[in-house]
Amino acid sequence: MKFKKFALCAVVTAAFSTASTMALAETIKVGVIATFSGPNAIWGKQFREAIDVYVAQHGDEVAGNKVEFIYKDVGGPNADASKAAAQELLVREGVKYLAGFDFTPNAIAVAPLTKQAKVPAVIFNAGTSAINKQSEFFLRTSFTLSQLAQPAAQWAAKSGAKKVVTAVSDYNPGIDAEAAFSSSFEKNGGAIVEKIRMPLQTTDFAPFMQRIKASGADAVFAFLPVGPATFAFTKAYNENGLKAAGISFYGTGETDETTLDALGDQAIGLVTAYHYSAAHDSELNRSFVAKLKELHPGSHANMASVGAYDGVDLIYKMIKVAGTDGQKAVEAAKGLEWESPRGPVKIDPVSRHVIQNVYIRQVERAADGTLINKEIATIPNVPDLGFNP
Repeated sequence: MKFKKFALCAVVTAAFSTASTMALAETIKVGVIATFSGPNAIWGKQFREAIDVYVAQHGDEVAGNKVEFIYKDVGGPNADASKAAAQELLVREGVKYLAGFDFTPNAIAVAPLTKQAKVPAVIFNAGTSAINKQSEFFLRTSFTLSQLAQPAAQWAAKSGAKKVVTAVSDYNPGIDAEAAFSSSFEKNGGAIVEKIRMPLQTTDFAPFMQRIKASGADAVFAFLPVGPATFAFTKAYNENGLKAAGISFYGTGETDETTLDALGDQAIGLVTAYHYSAAHDSELNRSFVAKLKELHPGSHANMASVGAYDGVDLIYKMIKVAGTDGQKAVEAAKGLEWESPRGPVKIDPVSRHVIQNVYIRQVERAADGTLINKEIATIPNVPDLGFNP
């Protein structure tokens, strides 16, 4: 009889333990705010595809909790739409993490909400240094323009450039890029002969090319948001004879993988400083690129997809340690290090921004005939050089 009582107690205890575990497990919702419609819809598309890749490789459960992604379209740079989307996700959907944010205004708009709700927000792209100062709940797995532009300036000076025109899109990231490149290039003995700021919606870059050509510069440094603008600018650089005139090109995302094939031979030789190349030589990157092509044929791995992939990785790591406790999650993220498809990364415990390698890339044709951004030099462990706590 004693044995039967003991066995019954054991069964009841086990059942209670199982029920408790089931009660503790939950669905943790992640709200992804991005552009899924309009001329910049490629951002949301690439974020979503990268999330698909990560989930296919790692599953949709963390520490017994199911992770669900909810997507909200804000149609482009639209602070009001971003704030409204965040409010809906936090209040109506009950999300415990926010993510995405392709444009700087969209990220900044949700800063007060993240502080009120104590919900971490992982930025997949927006690259203005000041963003992370707006909320202690912001973390970023993309880049900043200071992080890229200073190494670009150093490489340009090392490569013999003496006089440079900066040509950037006239909004916060472009101004960051202009300031960081100019300061670093001048410290390395070069001169900035003109600073050109181009309206964000510019489609005809010929007038700017004529100004660059007439300036007497031996090089141009460009920054434009990845997409149609970068393609049009790089195309105009060739068609207006700057390359033929010996004016070297230095940039960041202007030879992005999504537009590289369309640029064709005119892209060969262009040099950019960037934190990722789809041609990065590692097993992890090859696996990432292969799974993306498998799940989404015709898509290209690029900076947007790797920013989202690592952003989800960071969210999974936070959930594993902190569950839905936002403050604990942010603290757990500080100082985290891991291997990414882009190379080694670490979350800076002060800026909460990713410390990463910056690669000097040059467009070449690979053995299979495709155009690639070949990494020709590495500047290791670069922080956000524009962050001043």
